[in-house]
Amino acid sequence: MRITAAVLRAQDGPYHLEEVDLADPGADEILVRVVGTGLCHSDLLPRTPGFLATPPIITGHEGAGVVEVVGERVTGLVPGDHVVLSFDSCRQCGRCHTGHPAYCDTFFPRNLSGTSVTGDTSVRDASGAPVASRWFGQSSFATHCLASSRNAVKVDPGLPLELLGPLGCSVQTGAASVFVALGVEAGASVVVFGAGGVGLSAVMAAKVAGATTIVAVDLAQNRLALAEELGATHTFDGALPDLAEQLIRVTGGVEYTVDTTGVPSVITTAVSVLQPGGTCGVLGVQQGDLVLPPTALGVGRNIMGIIEGDAVPQTCIPPLIELWRQGRFPFDKLIRTFPLDQINEAEKASLSGDVVKPVLMPGDHR
Repeated sequence: MRITAAVLRAQDGPYHLEEVDLADPGADEILVRVVGTGLCHSDLLPRTPGFLATPPIITGHEGAGVVEVVGERVTGLVPGDHVVLSFDSCRQCGRCHTGHPAYCDTFFPRNLSGTSVTGDTSVRDASGAPVASRWFGQSSFATHCLASSRNAVKVDPGLPLELLGPLGCSVQTGAASVFVALGVEAGASVVVFGAGGVGLSAVMAAKVAGATTIVAVDLAQNRLALAEELGATHTFDGALPDLAEQLIRVTGGVEYTVDTTGVPSVITTAVSVLQPGGTCGVLGVQQGDLVLPPTALGVGRNIMGIIEGDAVPQTCIPPLIELWRQGRFPFDKLIRTFPLDQINEAEKASLSGDVVKPVLMPGDHR
């Protein structure tokens, strides 16, 4: 079918809205009419020289929409269902079978190559050339996308579907890192480095978990103000020369730190402020080598690399929605919506820090 999609054709170029041809869904796939898709910093990865996925590509991996067609082997979903789309996994390897699909044996080729695990794509442009269209198993910066039924989480049709897409990745990652991967308990101290969509979701989750000291660290004052609104008990400018000393002063030694920046110097700080036995969860894509002092881990400190919060989307996203309904997890405060044809403006607003979580809405281009 003919759809409209935002195609990135050069690593340093803008997105272009194009009319492209989308294949019919396979036996295990669903065709989704996209209502809204969150823009995540992971969507910038194909702009990185040498990265696994390269242009031309349709990114977008926080999609939410309405199922229009289901493949013959799909169960549990029918046309008309409202769904949130999350990451893909094989559901067959050992880690998938034990409830850890984010660590699937084929996570990287399924989610970060832009193609299927066999190198196939489901989109052709006007000239008939292939366009990568399997970004996180969905490529949802488009009017329609194909996804595996494994990607989809069915939600109540009475919910504001245009706001739910970010639950599929950034919100889920931040929240589940606190609830699942780290298992933050009531009364704990948590410091979150980076107050973007992932970091602020971790702040909200820490509050729900009952942490008594919740610290947000960022360079942008507007994001620190939002962190306080969402539950941070303290905020600090990340550029402070004595940041580590101040964090230790207000916490007495931190039990859990969460890094969303990927910056090695920030991760080093996040480890250094931990009390003995504390754990640093590293959520951001690491931007260079990490070098720690010889004694950094010697007192039982831990570093945990975390993908997608170690969440199972089908069991993680519905409780987050219920917390939102209760007013305890107001992730909608992170969101500003943009028409899909303003995707380049939305990307700039995200990079500048003006908008925490842009959500692109394609409307009806059929």
